[in-house]
Amino acid sequence: MKRLTLPLLAVLALCGFKPAVPPRADTGPVTLSLIERDQRLELPAYLHRGQYWVAGRQGQPYAVRLRNNSPERVLVVLSVDGLNVITGEVAAPDQTGYVLDPWQSADITGWRKSRREVAQFVFTDPGNSYADRTDRPDNIGVIGIAVFNEAPRYVPLPPRAPPVARAQNKAQPQAAAEAADRALSSVETTGSRIRAPSPAPALGTGHGEREASYSGSTTFERASRWPAQRLDLRYDSERNLVARGIIPARYPRGERAPQAFPAGFVPDPPK
Repeated sequence: MKRLTLPLLAVLALCGFKPAVPPRADTGPVTLSLIERDQRLELPAYLHRGQYWVAGRQGQPYAVRLRNNSPERVLVVLSVDGLNVITGEVAAPDQTGYVLDPWQSADITGWRKSRREVAQFVFTDPGNSYADRTDRPDNIGVIGIAVFNEAPRYVPLPPRAPPVARAQNKAQPQAAAEAADRALSSVETTGSRIRAPSPAPALGTGHGEREASYSGSTTFERASRWPAQRLDLRYDSERNLVARGIIPARYPRGERAPQAFPAGFVPDPPK
């Protein structure tokens, strides 16, 4: 099956296209990554058996970076450790989320506490994670997004003038067209915008320090009850990812990795 390009997806959305089955996880308009906030570095993701993994570090604050790579607005429902980052509920795709404008990138830095504040995302021991502290530890170690396209917005045209009035004022059709253009423009720009946050799992996401993070609200009608994209990103400690064979072991400079066949014969043990 050929992968659809972004312009085609936009055309289908405007035509009211609604998928009949859940979409593949590896296609969609939004990219998801984790940012180490101390050094402002994007953490590398490792593909292992169809799943992407990121190595975190205890006590490290991080942000979830969302990039809208499409020319249309999208709604992104964001889940961390199985919980909605805005409401704190057990996450589901039909819940509230962040709206991204065309080509917009946003860093989500924490659990939303109000319109003005979040509690930082921090890698921590699973027992100290927000999910475990609220008795919902079943999905620690995974970050996910459900992305929705926007339904076409209906803009009514101004009523036509009676024939007599049109005869009295020949310039009125042009005035009506200009009024329609103004109406379309006002609908597209009205409203606030949300801008912005094997071995047993060794990391979870804590409820860190409060910090300023401002958000607004806007209306958004989903084009379909099915998300246009679903994507999960797993995370754990580097040690656990090495033990699982997801990332290669790292040895200090000058230190050799153990060799299965170093050659030679069997010496006598020391007496």
